[in-house]
Amino acid sequence: MKKIVFFAIIFILILVGCSRVPFTNRRQAKLLPEATMNSMSFTQYDAFLKENKISTNKQQVDMVKRVGLRVQKAAETYYKANGLEKKLENFQWEFNLIQNDSTVNAWCMPGGKVVVYSGIMPIAKDENGLAVVMGHEIAHALANHGNERMTQQLAVQAGGVAIDVLMRDKPAETRNIFLQAYGAGATVGALLPFSRKHESEADHIGLYLMAIAGYDVYAASPFWDRMAAGGGQAPPEFMSTHPSPETRAANLKAWAPEAIELAKKYKGK
Repeated sequence: MKKIVFFAIIFILILVGCSRVPFTNRRQAKLLPEATMNSMSFTQYDAFLKENKISTNKQQVDMVKRVGLRVQKAAETYYKANGLEKKLENFQWEFNLIQNDSTVNAWCMPGGKVVVYSGIMPIAKDENGLAVVMGHEIAHALANHGNERMTQQLAVQAGGVAIDVLMRDKPAETRNIFLQAYGAGATVGALLPFSRKHESEADHIGLYLMAIAGYDVYAASPFWDRMAAGGGQAPPEFMSTHPSPETRAANLKAWAPEAIELAKKYKGK
């Protein structure tokens, strides 16, 4: 059975290998329709907002929305300049700050649904630091990392059954995999190295977005220094199975000149 699952995954990777991630041009496997991903995303996002307290700190709320809109515009600028604007047609951008000082985290679901927790604001410190966080999380959505994770997990669960059949006949299982793909559950085994790849790619793309949006990309490395020094208990996105803060800080510092050069192509557009 393990061999069947393994070859099923390999077949999927070969079948859709022509799909590419914007910005990095990495080949990726993603089989779920964007409409399906967005539908699940919007439903879960609305449910989350009903069950969690939205911050009333006007200064911080305004900052989250301001940074979110600038990063959104940077993404739209890049996509339009590269003939990819149709990929953002079904995005319904939304940026919310959740009042939860004990959670040092943020995330973005498919379709541009973003949440920032108040617990990460002291580490972000200012708009540049917040742009590091939001650029990274938005990059996950732009790169279809959730779709990729779900494709792989559905392939494992299907064991040779067509994915569209699994989604139709077992919607509850599909929903659970969606939640797991967004950090609602711990993933172990072969998927962990893939998640590390996603995190590093999101760091890289997030830095591009920061640069195009006009933020200081050299603020990214110090943010991860602060995360390493006082980030508290690590939430799912910052688990030990992901690149360490020290590694991320070093990578982002090395990538900064490249991001600045890229941004020059889109200045004024």
